[in-house]
Amino acid sequence: MKCCLIFAFMSAAVVLANDSKNEKLDLQEDFPVPYMVYLQSSPEPCVGSLIHPEWVLTAAHCPLPVKIRLGVYQPSIKNKKEQIRNYSLTVIYPEFNKETLENDLMMIKLSKPAALNSHVGTIAVAMEHLATNDTCFIPTWIWNEYKNLSDPDILTWINKHSLPFNDCQNMLDGRMIVNIMCVGQPLKSMSKIKEVSAAPAICSGRLRGILSWAKGSVTLGSEGFFTEVYSYARWIMKIINTH
Repeated sequence: MKCCLIFAFMSAAVVLANDSKNEKLDLQEDFPVPYMVYLQSSPEPCVGSLIHPEWVLTAAHCPLPVKIRLGVYQPSIKNKKEQIRNYSLTVIYPEFNKETLENDLMMIKLSKPAALNSHVGTIAVAMEHLATNDTCFIPTWIWNEYKNLSDPDILTWINKHSLPFNDCQNMLDGRMIVNIMCVGQPLKSMSKIKEVSAAPAICSGRLRGILSWAKGSVTLGSEGFFTEVYSYARWIMKIINTH
């Protein structure tokens, strides 16, 4: 199914993104954020974003998944509504730098298309630069009690403003990295919460960023550095249309 990127699938995440507070809403226990993909891998899992029925976008620093799970609310518990896939192709952005994490993007093609429904849906990729200080919805999973090779058991999120370019550059501590979006601020104390890597940033209803690295727990308000997706939109569309 090779076509242009499609608009976001209507989901509960739209409601969540409009909530200005980082409060847990009264979601059904088994209701996920439909475009979130659990990339089960070793030594650590990652979050992917379903941008097309056949394609997942994530960070290039993520290990290749041994299992791709769609429609997941709580990864530590299997549910009857989730869909399991393997991958048939992975494409890392050609200029990815594993030392600096510049251009930290990877496309993963599913072994067969996702079946879109109320639990599994797509999110549209940002096609142009968005205004500074947009509010972005950032979801990921965390562990109630982290153990090596265990699956996380809590879905969490925060709504944060993207920071102005100059503030972002100051947070980079002199590292010259382009196409980076920054959120959060330095926290006085470091949290022991462990978050699943490569969380998406959804701004104005579109996928704007993929978390590349952080200086703490992003969902508690710490500094997070996201690869700004719109700069790679043409590359993403080319991969979808030629593979």
